[in-house]
Amino acid sequence: MKLTREPAARPSPPPPLEANDQVVIWVGTAGWAIALVVLLIIRDSLPADQRWWIWTCACGVAFGIFASWYVPRLKRGRAQAAARRAAREDGEETGQSAPRDSGSNTVSSTETPGRSTRS
Repeated sequence: MKLTREPAARPSPPPPLEANDQVVIWVGTAGWAIALVVLLIIRDSLPADQRWWIWTCACGVAFGIFASWYVPRLKRGRAQAAARRAAREDGEETGQSAPRDSGSNTVSSTETPGRSTRS
């Protein structure tokens, strides 16, 4: 008699949710900006060892502004890379030549991971 059951097949994960990146970035940046304004207003009543929160909020605002510039460029670059990969898989020419055999018998460090090519 066998008392163990076969493990159930795992369901496939749901597709990732898409969000408007710019809205998310600007809402987060606005939150940091509001916190910065509040901390600047109550700055004199903050204990000296808690004033680092002001700089934390200032950094949050700065990173939010940077992210609003960087994220669209990152997504555009990833989309272009995916398009190049898809074109390469479809057999289209990418303008790059095939690797050439140099005739060298030297083993590259990438061919033997963890080993040096020096004798």
